[in-house]
Amino acid sequence: MSGVWGWFGGGAAAKKKDTPKNAILGLRTQLEMLQKREKHLMNQMADQDAIARKNINSNKNAAKAALRRKKAHEHSLDQTISQIGTLEQQINAIESANINRETLIVMQKAGDAMKQIHGKLTVDKVDETMDELREQNALSEEIVLAITSNQIGEPVDEDELDAEIEALQQEALDKKMLESGSVPVSVSADVHNLPSVANPDIKHQAQAMTEDDEEEELRKLQAEMAM
Repeated sequence: MSGVWGWFGGGAAAKKKDTPKNAILGLRTQLEMLQKREKHLMNQMADQDAIARKNINSNKNAAKAALRRKKAHEHSLDQTISQIGTLEQQINAIESANINRETLIVMQKAGDAMKQIHGKLTVDKVDETMDELREQNALSEEIVLAITSNQIGEPVDEDELDAEIEALQQEALDKKMLESGSVPVSVSADVHNLPSVANPDIKHQAQAMTEDDEEEELRKLQAEMAM
């Protein structure tokens, strides 16, 4: 008999009942995929950051390219996080709608009981149904607004990349100096301690010696970082 009733719409009714469940399952599957993508993008950002740090002194172009890829991954990550938020809102909306649907079914049964008691349907039931319809329409508008309000990210700022390159260079320099225990010796104090003479040629010679010493210190520092 159950098969016969299925021919007359019983199967369609069961399928319709499972529609919210299937929709939630589909959304959760997509949500899991986006969460895996979020983790993957974060790993890629970490890899590109490591490449930039590795090449900060030996290959500035490679370091900048790595930072550029990192920025692209950051943009994709922002979009993925936005999509995850949208799916989570949609899942919550469908679950709430399904609860409302089940609640309405129970209330309809209660209404039938009241109908048997009073012999007619009250206006309050109609008002309640219309209120729920208005709530669902408002929810649909909010979902559409959330989906269409995502903005496309701005292009990578080259000045920002240069600033990050300089910060990474300084960080690498400080780390190397701490590990080697060597600190650049300032020669400005020695220059100030030289006897003051009126001959401008001697002053120029002292200034030239200071610049030569600074160049020597820079070459030593670069040699240490290259090791």
